[in-house]
Amino acid sequence: MELTLAPRRQITQAQLARWPKATKSEKSAILDAVCAVTGWHRDHARKAIRRALADRAGDGPRPRKERVPVRVYGPDAVELLTRCWAVLDGPTGKRLRPALPEVLANLGRHGHLDGVDPAVIAQVLAKSPATIDRRLAGARVGLVAGKTIAHTRPGSMLKASIPMKTWREWNEAEPGFVQIDLVGHEGGDNNGEFCFTLDATDVATGWTEAITVRSKGERIVAAVLEELWLRFPFHIAGIHSDNGSEFINHHLARWCQTRQITFTRGRASNKNDQAHVEQKNWSVVRRSVGYFRYDTRRELALLNQLWQPTSLQVNLFLPQQKLISKTRTGAIVRKQHDTATTPMRRLFDQHDDLVDQHDRTRLETLLQATDLIALRHEITDIQANLIELARRRGTIQPKAKTTAVYLSRRKLTPPQRAKPDESTNHHTRAS
Repeated sequence: MELTLAPRRQITQAQLARWPKATKSEKSAILDAVCAVTGWHRDHARKAIRRALADRAGDGPRPRKERVPVRVYGPDAVELLTRCWAVLDGPTGKRLRPALPEVLANLGRHGHLDGVDPAVIAQVLAKSPATIDRRLAGARVGLVAGKTIAHTRPGSMLKASIPMKTWREWNEAEPGFVQIDLVGHEGGDNNGEFCFTLDATDVATGWTEAITVRSKGERIVAAVLEELWLRFPFHIAGIHSDNGSEFINHHLARWCQTRQITFTRGRASNKNDQAHVEQKNWSVVRRSVGYFRYDTRRELALLNQLWQPTSLQVNLFLPQQKLISKTRTGAIVRKQHDTATTPMRRLFDQHDDLVDQHDRTRLETLLQATDLIALRHEITDIQANLIELARRRGTIQPKAKTTAVYLSRRKLTPPQRAKPDESTNHHTRAS
């Protein structure tokens, strides 16, 4: 057990009488004794003895003045940085820093930087990711994550015929291999019918699209994939899902077979096998609509209206990092990521031959014509309407499932042993 500061000081005080007249070898022995007991380094022990001698003589060192923080960036630069951070829905410093030149150029192109000093803009562009995180610490206060309910029910149909793919095999370098998943908007009560959002993420580029359906029926999910498939600016070569019955069925298998799309699945109870889409379930879907219950046609229309501007923000303006390597040293895992890049830039720079010229022109036109401030206001207005509808519904009290008594085995008759005078063989009925 290590000594506290008070016993260490007492040990140091006990050696002060010998120190002034001690020889070099004696001082070395004193330092060895002090270091052995206190655990200090020799330099620190020597400094502590000299300070104690100066305090005893009355001419000890004066207390150090409190350090005055040096503010390199003024409040105007912090305010402009906060605006850029809020426009992109609050990314971290490592993701926000590469996006600042494009975001500031967009704000200036649409007249949102009129009257801003160019020196302030230069200060914002000069900030490092660590400085950005420190300056935005106050703006992040109050951002709390919620909880959700898992809705995956295993589907046994066609399970043996669909190949399985684990997280170790996700090394796709070419776009087109998409992970899909359903996010339920039950609001804490999974009884009855409610909306589901089908989330799809490309592994190579991080391109993400979402669409909301009224339920997770097999035919509904297979039909809506046609619309989701057309939203990607490149060819879809493979689809990967979990073991839910909404995916493992004849409708989706036939849809993939008709379009010559590879269909794979993950292992049961292993979310890491589809980690890319699971991460987007939180960063795109949950951060946009929260954990409220949505089950009406009005809410279904608002959700589908929300995903269009959200797709522009996430795929064209919000940089994403991609894992390069992961090494384990004992219990320590070190991960290395690349420089944050938007999915569109990653697609154009690394896979330019896979993009049609018409799609490239359309995306570049959207990048130049989209006003980030107006886009953020559009998203906020739709979110406000959804929150108002959820507020009018009130607090949802979770109800017991209709089969709860059977699931808890309360109505099942417990087995009874036969009485000594009771026959256990059934009598045969007379013919």
